Amino acid sequence: MELVLTPRVRFLRALGDEIMHNYGHGRTIVAIDGALQSGKTAFGDDLAAVLTERGHPVFRASLEWFHRSREEQAKYGEDTPERYYNYGFDYSLLRRVLVGPFKMGGSTGFVTKAFDPKRGIQVLPKWLTGPIDATLIIDGRFINRPELRGLWNYSIFLDSEPLDGPDGDADRIYFKEANPRGQASAIVDNSTPSTPRRVFADSC
Repeated sequence: MELVLTPRVRFLRALGDEIMHNYGHGRTIVAIDGALQSGKTAFGDDLAAVLTERGHPVFRASLEWFHRSREEQAKYGEDTPERYYNYGFDYSLLRRVLVGPFKMGGSTGFVTKAFDPKRGIQVLPKWLTGPIDATLIIDGRFINRPELRGLWNYSIFLDSEPLDGPDGDADRIYFKEANPRGQASAIVDNSTPSTPRRVFADSC
């Protein structure tokens, strides 16, 4: 179904054209990065919609669906921004059931959701398969941290600063350690979601 043409859709179509030009064949993983409340999930959903519109198979995932439970996180010490940054998500599980199998292609099954963040519990895995040419779009905080950045074919950083106060502390740790803006394939100013725009920087 053709999407209603808006400035946001026009922008996302152009971004999708760039991604498909470079990574339109085989299995591709696109990561959406940014601070808390920067609009990562909505951006990923809308990018998936424009790729689907052109007939390209797309799967969606979020690091929120690979969260560790509060009980698991508590094994790593007191509840601090450092603990959340280092142990808030189960990256081993992410690699094992999603990234690795997705990249293998063929009939290998993969799981896009392992945890329900609203209920705080693990969910029964639903194994999926896809065609040879397919794109996985995954959003999440800290997604270009050093141990993950090599997993993505293309990454988008939604240009934003960490929230003021304690809610932004984990993002500040991430920004200092990982320089996510400098690691991204594309930087997008999404401060006005209806009219996103590309930001070009020397480090991009």
